[in-house]
Amino acid sequence: MDARRKVELFLERPMRRGRAKATHKGTLIVIGGHEDRTGERKILRAVAERLGDDGKIVVCTIASTEPDSLWEEYESAFRALGVPHVFRLDLESRQDASTPRAIRILEGATGVFFTGGDQLKITSQIGDTPVYSRIQEIFEEGGVVAGTSAGASAMSETMLVANDGDASYRIKSALLMAPGLGLAQDMLIDQHFAERGRMARLIGAVSQNPRVLGVGIDEDTAMIVEHSRSFRVLGAGAVYVVDASKTTYSNIGEEGADRTLSSFGITVHVLSQGDRFDLSTRTPYAHPAESMEDEAEKTGTE
Repeated sequence: MDARRKVELFLERPMRRGRAKATHKGTLIVIGGHEDRTGERKILRAVAERLGDDGKIVVCTIASTEPDSLWEEYESAFRALGVPHVFRLDLESRQDASTPRAIRILEGATGVFFTGGDQLKITSQIGDTPVYSRIQEIFEEGGVVAGTSAGASAMSETMLVANDGDASYRIKSALLMAPGLGLAQDMLIDQHFAERGRMARLIGAVSQNPRVLGVGIDEDTAMIVEHSRSFRVLGAGAVYVVDASKTTYSNIGEEGADRTLSSFGITVHVLSQGDRFDLSTRTPYAHPAESMEDEAEKTGTE
C-alpha cells in the first residue's frame, strides 16, 4: 500500500492497544540499559535472531540527545550480528510521525528498537500517531519491539519519569508518572534498577495501584516477553518483580506527606538468566542459566 494512503488510514483508524481485534503475536525485548554492544552482544543477538533470515530492524533514536552516535553504535552492532537491513528513524517533531517518509522507513520492518534517552520524547512524539500504529501493526504481525533504558520504560502502560533517590519512599514524594506506549500490559517497568537503587520508588509506585505489576531490570539484562503471557530473563543481572496485589495494609492514603510508606504483604521475586515468569498467574519458575545459551546454539546464532 502507498505510504501516503497508509498514513491516511492510520489517521482515520488508529491501531490502539485495547481494541477488540488486537493480537499478541509479537515479542517484546525490554532491556535495563547499558547492554553489551561490542562483545558477545548476548541481548542484541536475541533481538537479531527473531528478525527472520531477511529481517529488517528500524532503530528509533528519538529519545536521545546524541542520536547520531547512538545510531552508529547500533547500526554497527546489528550488522555485525548479520542483520541484512538496518534503518534509522529519528523524528524531530510529532508532525514527523505522521509523514509518508516515516511510514516508508518502517515498511517491511520485522523489528523496531528504541534507544535510551528521555522516555517522554518517545511517548509525546509518537503516541497515537501513524508511526505508533505501524509499530503496533508490526508487533501484531509477530515482529519484535525492543527498547533499552528509556526505551524500556516507554513499553509499559505507566512510566516512571522522576524521583531517583534510594531513600525510603515518602507518601507524597515527587514520584512523577506518565502514560507509556502500553505494549507491556499491566506492567510498570523501571530500568538501571540495582545500579541506581530504585527498589523504593518501584514499591511506592505499585503501592499506588496494586493492579499493576512492578518490574525492575538491571543493566545488561533483559526480559523477553512472548505473546504477552510470560517472560524469560537474559543477561548478566536480575529482573525484580514487585507484586502488591496481595497487600494486606498500606498507609499510602492515610498519612501525611512527610510520612514513610508502610505496606504489608508485598511479594518480591528476583529472577536471573533462564528463569521464567507467568504473567497471568504471577508465578516464577526456575530454569538453569545455561538453558538460554543452549537455545541460542540450537538456532545457530553462536
